[in-house]
Amino acid sequence: MFSIVILASGNGSNFQAVVDAIDNGVIDNAKISKLISNNKRAYVLERAGENGIEAIIVDTKNSDYNKIISTVLEAEEPDLILLDGYMRILPDYIIDRYPLKIINLHPSLLPAFGGRGYYGSKVHEAVIKSGARYSGCTVHFATKDVDNGPIIDQRIVEVSDNDTPESLEEKVHAEEHKSLINSINLIITGKYSIKGKRVIRE
Repeated sequence: MFSIVILASGNGSNFQAVVDAIDNGVIDNAKISKLISNNKRAYVLERAGENGIEAIIVDTKNSDYNKIISTVLEAEEPDLILLDGYMRILPDYIIDRYPLKIINLHPSLLPAFGGRGYYGSKVHEAVIKSGARYSGCTVHFATKDVDNGPIIDQRIVEVSDNDTPESLEEKVHAEEHKSLINSINLIITGKYSIKGKRVIRE
């Protein structure tokens, strides 16, 4: 059974999409073994409870919060760690311990509008301000170089003249489920190779 640990900070609709895909057989032979959240008010915690998935809340005010996360991950030894709207940057020692086992979902077409400071609505605000005609989402392997790891999957949306950050976020979000599920399935099969920053399907 392919084991997935998810780190999330918010609503958790992508978390729910993965749960549903596993339940419906769209993602085969996999389970979410743990949810880790740094936000005790995050709705994703309710989603986890409703689906019988153990959730762990780690208070980022605790100076040892990354060590706590590391301890949880070491106990689980997951096949995959998914950063789903997780509003923190993992320290290098966690990235180093799980090479090519951590994936991140980012709400832009990387490498555009990525890196430190680009998260959530800030990404969509920057896209609209730039005048870009297209945006989208990217699933990539997480590396120590933030938002710059090998790209697994991308989905494109058009940026309309009257789009707001909220409306653009809604468009992008609609594509995130597909991109994420497609990426997880690819990783489970292992039928890919990495050339530079491109993940190549075999």
